[in-house]
Amino acid sequence: MKTTFRWAVGIVVMLHGLIHLMGAAKGLGWADVTALAEPISTPMGAVWLGVAVLVVDAGLMLALDVRWWWVVGAVAAVLSQGVILSSWSDAKAGTVVNVVLLVAAVYGWASRGPSSYRAEFRRRVEVALAEVLDDRLVSESDLTALPEPVAAWVRRSGAVGQPRVTSLHATMHGRIRSGPGKPWMRFTAEQVSTFGPAPTRLFAMHATTFGLPVEVLHIFVGPSATMRVKLCSLVPMVNAAGPQMDRGETVTMFNDLCVLAPGALVDAPISWQVLDDRRVRGTFVGSADAVTAELVFDANGDLV
Repeated sequence: MKTTFRWAVGIVVMLHGLIHLMGAAKGLGWADVTALAEPISTPMGAVWLGVAVLVVDAGLMLALDVRWWWVVGAVAAVLSQGVILSSWSDAKAGTVVNVVLLVAAVYGWASRGPSSYRAEFRRRVEVALAEVLDDRLVSESDLTALPEPVAAWVRRSGAVGQPRVTSLHATMHGRIRSGPGKPWMRFTAEQVSTFGPAPTRLFAMHATTFGLPVEVLHIFVGPSATMRVKLCSLVPMVNAAGPQMDRGETVTMFNDLCVLAPGALVDAPISWQVLDDRRVRGTFVGSADAVTAELVFDANGDLV
């Protein structure tokens, strides 16, 4: 949910909660609220007050993007509608806001709840990072098995003398489209990769198409890769898997090693062939596929 939209809905919900104070004021005898014609007992006035606090809290948590706000939001919407039904002729207009709040809470559950792509991403990241531990440092002796252009690139990356690269965490933003003639979609993404005998690549992306949120989750664990896409975190759009997806993710893993984590090249399962002073060919052997790429370096030793 975009920040501006989230704050707009949150403010409306908070105002809705403040309006509930009218029922509390009448029931508790704080003021003579002429806008409410139906009588409200003292106990119901206390209920109106409690619901007012809950609804305001839900709106504030939504605006601040608290991860589990949807739990409070769903309860607030149900209880708010309950007190509205008790004074239906005076308060029925508040039903509209409760519907909006409940829809937002459902989306919050779908996008942040335990069955969401984001929750699965966090769980898988925790498992993947727990399995990669290596306290050795990258040394010059580790570079002797590499072609000189690759060894120079590892040096230029600053990896020598640093701990071995066993994982990476990247956040990114930009725009993406599904084909040459398709409209661009802005996106933000988070990636966690681990390297070693069983490389893992976890990639979660949030994009927007036609004003609606799209969630994407790439999983590459062991020999298998999948890509799943949901519209509004509820409607499945893509569920891709198979040999082509496995090869594609293996290519991406090789790209990531060369571009994002050069220090990990010293331990990667890659066989090298020198083509000339600035070009080498590398064959990366993944869990199920082998992919080959030509790496080209400029006069400064940078990978281009």
